[in-house]
Amino acid sequence: MFRGYRALFAPPGALPLTLIALFARFPAGMFSLAATMLVTSLHGSYSLAGLGGAVVLVTIAATGPRQARLVDRYGQTRVSVPAAVLAALGSCAVLAALTTHAPTWAYLLGCALSGVGPNTGSLARARWAHLHKGDEHTLHTAYAYEGVADEICFILGPVAVMGLVTAFSPLTAYAAANAIALLGSLALATQRRTEPPPAPPAAAADKASALRSGGVAALVLVLVATGGVFGTMEITTVGFAQAHGQKTAASLVLSCYALGSCLSGIAFGLWRPRGRALTRLRWALAAMALSLTPLVFVRTLPQVAAVLFLAGFTTAPTMSTAMGMVGELVPEGKLTEGFTWTTTGLLVGISAGVAAGGWLVDHLAPGSGYRVPALAALLALALSLRLVPARPQVAAPPLASKVLQ
Repeated sequence: MFRGYRALFAPPGALPLTLIALFARFPAGMFSLAATMLVTSLHGSYSLAGLGGAVVLVTIAATGPRQARLVDRYGQTRVSVPAAVLAALGSCAVLAALTTHAPTWAYLLGCALSGVGPNTGSLARARWAHLHKGDEHTLHTAYAYEGVADEICFILGPVAVMGLVTAFSPLTAYAAANAIALLGSLALATQRRTEPPPAPPAAAADKASALRSGGVAALVLVLVATGGVFGTMEITTVGFAQAHGQKTAASLVLSCYALGSCLSGIAFGLWRPRGRALTRLRWALAAMALSLTPLVFVRTLPQVAAVLFLAGFTTAPTMSTAMGMVGELVPEGKLTEGFTWTTTGLLVGISAGVAAGGWLVDHLAPGSGYRVPALAALLALALSLRLVPARPQVAAPPLASKVLQ
């Protein structure tokens, strides 16, 4: 039953990769909430927090694919280490701007620089694709595991943020998240045994973007809409909790959503999929839309937590299937860029959701933003109807399923 997971961790260097990649991506579950808590504690504005978050994510969307193309061409270490250092400097600029009440443009400039860090999830997925090249079933387990790893971060990350906020301050939580991100990126760069080699000269000479590979652009649009689900939900939940006098409980409520996804991701990794990945993706999106509909009727935080926990069971199958499709759509020498494009689409959607959710929290009744997630999931389902996956272009891992993260 667990042979997929045994095979996943069998190659030399796989276990250190698992632990270090998990540590490096842990701040993914901390950044947004820590930044929101920091901005609202110093400036009292959810709109400003949402704007800053949107700038970060748009920067990631703008620079991530180009950075991933360089990674495929020159290797992970040569590109990711300088990017991690620049992102850390940007985070320092954010702290300086907020604590000194500098002009808004200075804060947003720091946010933009902090968004140039490496995409740890894409780097890790590319490493799994290298370690298990051509092994369809093990790669299915690998992408499901990556989704579980992402959700572990989103379960424990918010809890860590609120613990640091309660024990110390929002500034401490934000600084800790950025320190872990830098150290984790540097540690991942030391794992040379699992690092994919740079693309061969012929592949490196191909200047065409992975986005032009058949079906990738359509898949990215699906994930933009899916990201709208996550972005709106997070900031709406923080505002909803504050309106009920329980702002610190927001992290626990959001962790319920991640827990549901984590549990489903573990089970999904044990399953041997059959049939077309696109069909499974559509069913998963339909289930996501249906499971999020009750949010429109919630009135208390426990009700929100219950709905999100059940809705979380649709997240891992959706994301794992979508990410697995990348292996079917892009050449082997562009895998990192392909994974980054899908993550970029997700982040663009999250940025739009964060910005829209922040406006709704500031201007409408508490919980008004909960009308958006189900509609965004339905939009993703509609967009998936236009997705026709291409046949594998090379002997890349032809995963018969989906991310993550």
